[in-house]
Amino acid sequence: MKQFFLLLLTFSLSIQSQESKTTDVIDIIKKHGMEKSNVMEIAHWITDYNGPRLTGSPGLDNATKWVVDELNNWGMNNVHLQEWGPFGRGWEMTHFEMHANSPDYWPIIAYPKAWSSSASGEGEAVFLDIKDKNDIEKYRGKLSNKFILIDSILEINEAFKASAKRHDDKSLLELANANAPSPNSRRYRNFSGNSIINDIWNMLDDERPIAVLNRSYKGELGTVFVSGARSANGNRRDIYKNDKYIIPQVTLAMEHYNRIFRITQQGTPVNLSIDFKSNYTNPDGMEHNIIAEITGTDLKDEVVMFGAHFDSWHTGTGATDNASGSAVMMEAARILLETIKESGIKPRRTLRMALWTGEEQGLLGSRAYVAENFADFNGFRVNSLKPEQKKVSAYYNLDNGTGKIRGVYLQGNDKVSPIFREWLSGFKDMDASTLSISNTGGTDHLAFDMIGIPGFQFIQEPIAYSSKTHHSNMDNYDHIVENDLKQAATIIAYFIWKTSQRDEKLPRKINNLLKNIRGKKVDIAIKDLSFEIKIHCARLSCSACPIKSLATHSGFENLSQTIVTSEGPAVIASIPTSPKTSFLAAAT
Repeated sequence: MKQFFLLLLTFSLSIQSQESKTTDVIDIIKKHGMEKSNVMEIAHWITDYNGPRLTGSPGLDNATKWVVDELNNWGMNNVHLQEWGPFGRGWEMTHFEMHANSPDYWPIIAYPKAWSSSASGEGEAVFLDIKDKNDIEKYRGKLSNKFILIDSILEINEAFKASAKRHDDKSLLELANANAPSPNSRRYRNFSGNSIINDIWNMLDDERPIAVLNRSYKGELGTVFVSGARSANGNRRDIYKNDKYIIPQVTLAMEHYNRIFRITQQGTPVNLSIDFKSNYTNPDGMEHNIIAEITGTDLKDEVVMFGAHFDSWHTGTGATDNASGSAVMMEAARILLETIKESGIKPRRTLRMALWTGEEQGLLGSRAYVAENFADFNGFRVNSLKPEQKKVSAYYNLDNGTGKIRGVYLQGNDKVSPIFREWLSGFKDMDASTLSISNTGGTDHLAFDMIGIPGFQFIQEPIAYSSKTHHSNMDNYDHIVENDLKQAATIIAYFIWKTSQRDEKLPRKINNLLKNIRGKKVDIAIKDLSFEIKIHCARLSCSACPIKSLATHSGFENLSQTIVTSEGPAVIASIPTSPKTSFLAAAT
């Protein structure tokens, strides 16, 4: 009997010790995230040492090698490159200079657009004053030795407010009280443009001018916003084809473009010169995502994913878009490794980090990964789900600049709100408390969300992301905010940890999944996800109520209105809030 009580006491003390350790985990995470951070060192290596990371470029390859070596040195498991593609050719700029030679000399602040062919020469600047197709003909045969201006002037209004900003109570309240995302919201783009624009560019392709010039669409004081070149017919994919000549295209600082334009409009010739060399790279056309893991224990076959896109544009060093997000996710992994080492507690689920490529060209890397591992889909439509889809508890993403985390976009998944609210309660001193039922688009969580995996982007302080650094020559290490990245890495590490330790995976929503699944596959998908769906007839006739009818209800237009209860995920519904109060809805 004495031995029994001793054994019971030992067991009790063991349980208490484990619980105590679990309670202390948040403090350990905070210590390694805020006091022993390595996030700026990571960002420094990604940006200053490796430079811009255009998809398919040698810069991206060099940065990838550094990350892989670093993750292996930390002791992460299964560090590897996941191949996807074919993407097509890459591109790098090896030399660029541009000058105005008359009526006065000055060096021009400008950057070539990615995938532009090389250009060299001296010639006159000509503005294409084209209002209809008939105007095109007057320029034929006259542009081969010219610089072509395609934008009109844009007046600069001096900014009397700071370009950088943070969220205040009002903006956070608006996020917290936002409506759920539309069940039918999709973004369609016509990459071909209208016919007259295509006619102009086809004419230019025949004329082969020295270069086509445009002004930065925003920015002042030498800030230039630049992305990719245009093909003659407007087809984005053409610029990645090895046999395609791409008209040299250059974006000028607004002030310099305006000066050239004003002079030409007065009838005075402006003579420009350029010396621009570029190389096409990545001959096999394939690309790679970076994948690494921390192996779980009793639930190791299930996965918690977290990531950010690693690629960038080429003018700055891709610091806030998105070395900051990549550095934070790497730092979160490092924090978790240190936490495991110090606490002696291991994650139950496997933690899988991904750094995506091809994001700037259309979320290509993350979509390829999801297609390979979790679902067969085409465009916005899901054909079928793969068994591994059920094993992913969540995907967390960071891709909106350098600002600290103020909360989470719930992506219409109201069932996670009490869970996330509890997790955020430990970070009240870090100003992270807002939950928004809405979504932010254009980031790598969207492919996961599309196939029914809970995917989330964090709410971040805007800082100068939209006004100064997003896709600009000012997107450099100097604009990274150290304390904000420390805070973000700490919170994300905790979210990853808590997700890994839950008995159950995070609850899922189904309305978007059902909307995206081709009709004939709906029944299969529902069975795969083990959903029990109850339907009422508020919007549909009684004949529409059987589950089998979902397969024939075109587009599932009313689905989010008809699904009222489910086992697991739930219908999109806004978090009860009170817009008249300054008390943020996240706390309600």
